[in-house]
Amino acid sequence: MRSPSWRRLLLLTAAFAAACGGEQSTGTQGIKIGFFGALTGPQATFALSGKNGAKLAIDEINAKGGVLGKKLEMLSEDDRNEPSEAASAVSKLITRNHVVALIGENASSRSLAAAPIAQSYQVPMVSPSSTNVEVTKKGDYIFRVCFIDPSQGKALAVFARQNLKAETASILIDSKSDYSVGLAEAFRTSFTGQGGRVLSEVKYAEGDSDFSAQLTSIDPGKPDVLFVPGYYTDAGLIARQARGLGMKAVLLGADGWDSPKLAEIGGAAVEGAYFSNHYSVDDPAPAVRAFVEVYRKTYGSEPDSIAASSYDAAGVIVDAIRRAGSTEGKRLRDALAATKDFPGVTGTITMDADRNPTKLPVILKVENGRTKFAARP
Repeated sequence: MRSPSWRRLLLLTAAFAAACGGEQSTGTQGIKIGFFGALTGPQATFALSGKNGAKLAIDEINAKGGVLGKKLEMLSEDDRNEPSEAASAVSKLITRNHVVALIGENASSRSLAAAPIAQSYQVPMVSPSSTNVEVTKKGDYIFRVCFIDPSQGKALAVFARQNLKAETASILIDSKSDYSVGLAEAFRTSFTGQGGRVLSEVKYAEGDSDFSAQLTSIDPGKPDVLFVPGYYTDAGLIARQARGLGMKAVLLGADGWDSPKLAEIGGAAVEGAYFSNHYSVDDPAPAVRAFVEVYRKTYGSEPDSIAASSYDAAGVIVDAIRRAGSTEGKRLRDALAATKDFPGVTGTITMDADRNPTKLPVILKVENGRTKFAARP
């Protein structure tokens, strides 16, 4: 629950934005779409690859003539990994830059902060990868192109029980992250519902560097799996310290682990770990192969899941603009809500009544410093 001071901050941010003028316009230069994320800070790889993915989609659409007879323009804002900055970034993109839609945020905590601003101005916001179930509950202008935590948590629990034959689990939760807390709840419910036992749930806070106390309290139970629903920055350190303490549990994570930095930080300690994700770079589907090839050629690296889901977010927005025949807020919102069978790189996207697509994750395994497809629960 937000504190009164946080609610006041949101109100002040909205008031400031209103003073700047909230009228939307496509202008004469093109149709403006906003992108916001943590382009600097400890999780910058997510937003940077997301920005690349979204821009790749927009560049491809522009190369084919754009939409509604106009070219697309993407404007970006750095929220510096802070929820309050995410709200400010959205206010700026709407009131100063006059974007007609928003791509972002990747992290659920920052999407939850930004969504009320987008909703107040009736500017559609599409999150590439915020999986917390509360995100789209912030208003009918808030969408996502990813699965939600109940689906991801259940898939991980099913994989742990059926594929890994795990009887027991412990969970290490980032207590300050809506994403981590939501995933932990979903995993716990499904794992115990299938007859597994959760031996312990221990908390930490993002940015911690010493996890020895938490890991030492977990180890006596000898869990079969240790579920760490956090981000790669913490997961790599936790893996190293867990192995350093002699813990044998199979390490299990979620889509927040998806970064090349995971193996760089965790080294040999993350070998054999599993995590759920939005897609696999090794997927043989023609659409995925084409996306991966172009992304590699353009950016010189492999696209992670945030790049793929941001590519899809941009594609869904432009598809809705085309079907709406307009960039006016309500008409665009209605078209987004009516999205059906959009052929995304991360899967076919059809919005349900809560503006969430019905999608399931894939499970990847860390092997030889890279990730490979392991299962589809």
